Amino acid sequence: MSVGHYENFPVGSILLPRRMRRAVHAIYRFARYADDVADEGDNTPQQRLAELDFLGAELARIGAGQPPEMPMMRELAAAVAEHGLDLQPFHDLLSAFRQDVVTTRYRDFGELADYCRRSANPVGRLMLALYGEGDRRSLAMSDGICTALQLINFLQDVELDWRKGRVYLPEQDLQRFGVSEAQIAARDAGGLWQPMMRAQIERARKMLQAGAPLGKVLKGRMGLELRLIILGGERILKKLHDSGGDVFRRRPVLNWRDWIYMSWRALRAK
Repeated sequence: MSVGHYENFPVGSILLPRRMRRAVHAIYRFARYADDVADEGDNTPQQRLAELDFLGAELARIGAGQPPEMPMMRELAAAVAEHGLDLQPFHDLLSAFRQDVVTTRYRDFGELADYCRRSANPVGRLMLALYGEGDRRSLAMSDGICTALQLINFLQDVELDWRKGRVYLPEQDLQRFGVSEAQIAARDAGGLWQPMMRAQIERARKMLQAGAPLGKVLKGRMGLELRLIILGGERILKKLHDSGGDVFRRRPVLNWRDWIYMSWRALRAK
């Protein structure tokens, strides 16, 4: 399963323990479908919100021990029951997707971090729950990794998000560096665009590094997969930095050389 659509999700690859894969697939399908409802197609905002509310009602049915209507949600219900998963992370994801429908700008980093808390962090918390890891330190490191990955995705997709009418760069930071939205529209990486982007890159890097020890705390396949995810984030940040943040002409992606390097590093770090 491709991670290109819902980027911050470790999909059920062969690296994950077999006992987790079916649940991971069910969670991924829920997240991907809800993300599509918020982002894709020609539905009106009212129609998008109504569909997201329906998914919320489906979660309520699961919580009440009632069978959901959608086959996808029945699969999710089975995963929740099998692994004793908390439903709050799923509600948090829906909250973030609703916000995507109605909110297109973020005043400061605090607002953006609150969005990441609901759009990205629930994924990591669900993975830890499946793995059986729930101590406060691991949860905090997971939150740091997931927020960092979400921020990295925003930096990669400045132009793509602009086409959707959204800007995930804090307005406060844009103003501090004298960068306007007209500059994004013009695909202009001149002026103070580079130092503005490097400030965003450094913020994401610090958060990723703060959570990175979790890759060694988790053992076996789960730890290996997480180390690969962290290293992938680091490689994208390096490419962003090396390009001066010019994502208009050089949107960073991972290539086969990166995967060889990441695999070597991930295996050595166990």
